[in-house]
Amino acid sequence: MADTRTFTLEIITPERQFYIGPAEALVIPAVDGEMGIYADHEPAVTAIEPGELRYKVDGKWEPAAVGSGFAEVKPDYVILLVGFAEHPEEIDRKRAEAARQRAEERLRQKESIQEYYHSKAALARAMARLKTRR
Repeated sequence: MADTRTFTLEIITPERQFYIGPAEALVIPAVDGEMGIYADHEPAVTAIEPGELRYKVDGKWEPAAVGSGFAEVKPDYVILLVGFAEHPEEIDRKRAEAARQRAEERLRQKESIQEYYHSKAALARAMARLKTRR
């Protein structure tokens, strides 16, 4: 069997250390589309959009919903600092659906610009959770 190269992956939120350990691959929801990362990736810094990320550990892909943030990529180390990160089993689908509906209704009401951005962020969080939970 071929030797699979790994890198150290850290996924950190304000509330917890979501994952710290080796990873074989990572796919993140970057601002300009999905970004795939393997060991020995060229150094980069990118913004992360709310959505679903996937990381591969021991040959198995692990999905997670993440909020906005940023990633720093080095050849042997990747750190993600995101607003939230949740495993699919941590997501309450009914609650996420209700949050999506509330955010969409607030967007239709055309309130202040601050409320508009708050509602857009709430909608993005709900959609990330719904996509990951399926």
